[in-house]
Amino acid sequence: MKVMGKLNGRVAIVTGAAQGIGEAISRAFIESGARVVMTDVKADQGRSLASQLGDGAHFIEQDVSISESWRDVVQESERVVGPVDILVNNAGIVGVVTNTLDFKEEDYNRIIGVNQNAVFFGMQAVIPGMLKNGGGSIVNISSIAGFVAVVGCPQLAYVCSKFAVRGMTKHVAVEYGDKNIRVNSICPGYVKTPMNEDALDEAGYEAVNLIPMKRFGEAIEVAKLAVFLASDDASFITGTEHVIDGGMIAC
Repeated sequence: MKVMGKLNGRVAIVTGAAQGIGEAISRAFIESGARVVMTDVKADQGRSLASQLGDGAHFIEQDVSISESWRDVVQESERVVGPVDILVNNAGIVGVVTNTLDFKEEDYNRIIGVNQNAVFFGMQAVIPGMLKNGGGSIVNISSIAGFVAVVGCPQLAYVCSKFAVRGMTKHVAVEYGDKNIRVNSICPGYVKTPMNEDALDEAGYEAVNLIPMKRFGEAIEVAKLAVFLASDDASFITGTEHVIDGGMIAC
């Protein structure tokens, strides 16, 4: 007999789903009973992963920073899978590692476009359907860089974007709380992902010494928190940020 999962029968969109935290969230959601629409710019990698995950996964190539792409993603999700109950705004980029004086405008705007503007586009795209269907849950992936200027953080735009995600999360949670739409953010610290491995400088790797638990996090640990926030177990939780960093910013 199949065990009912925490997300049984729900439909979720997970962005940045081809690898790292997005992959882990997609896997955990499917294991919890959800059907997941996975989006990413890495089309070959995303399609391959969706095929591995089976009938519960459907992949759509998407650049989340393009507002028009969201209309297409939501329409295809509703047509192929069903009305969207959950959105996980996970897609993000680190961008160039540089100081503020050397930061090029086009690099700044690209990071803001993916990490910040796309969160707005995504929420704006799914909320009408959630209103129609009586509610939903949105989980936005921020960062401890949305709280503090972290050792080894790549540059200004990354910090700006992650602070913004926390603020947008709170605003939309308050705005739609009486409509049964819950909105929360997850703020990971240093987590072992392909993106972090590519981007961390020497100071970033030395940051493990600043973490009370003396290790980096695992993507599955973030995914389990996302499952909780998306599920009915978190039915009275909205407008909050959930730090998962091994105690780093508690110091």
